[in-house]
Amino acid sequence: MVELVIFVLMGSGALAGGVTVVMARNPVRSAMGMLGSLVSLAVIYVVNLAHLVAAVQVVVYAGAVLTLFLFVIMFIGVDRAEDTSETIPLQRKLVAGLALVVAVGAAVLVWRGRFSWTPAAAESVPIPNGTVQALGGELFTTWVLGVEITALLLTIAAVGAIALAFYRRSGKASAEK
Repeated sequence: MVELVIFVLMGSGALAGGVTVVMARNPVRSAMGMLGSLVSLAVIYVVNLAHLVAAVQVVVYAGAVLTLFLFVIMFIGVDRAEDTSETIPLQRKLVAGLALVVAVGAAVLVWRGRFSWTPAAAESVPIPNGTVQALGGELFTTWVLGVEITALLLTIAAVGAIALAFYRRSGKASAEK
């Protein structure tokens, strides 16, 4: 039951973030909607016991990629003045009340003892497929050739991009002289 509630809440959060990404006129707000969607997906991964995928989701996508997006947004300039007045009356009080209800509900679940943070903590549950051990075992036994070929192709692509960047720079410098 708790998993269903978390899924519905996080699914709604992911959908709201996706709608914000598409509908926001300000690119910074669009990026914040993307952050909300990515974090909601990470929570859904945790509920499904895919902890490694959730960590990768937060570190790579919500951390690195979103930071890159924000740097690009700041470089193109979004420093125009905006109206910061609240247009929805009692908005802060409504959100504070909703947060209080969620916090009290979570505290009641934990206090009554009917909630465990991960079902894998129980002894009867086998090790799930989303763990680091299970994924690492598959990557370095069954899929080792694919992983090595991918690493080689990414290295070749990086070297090629650097070579093209230096070639174009030296071509422009010799044309100017």
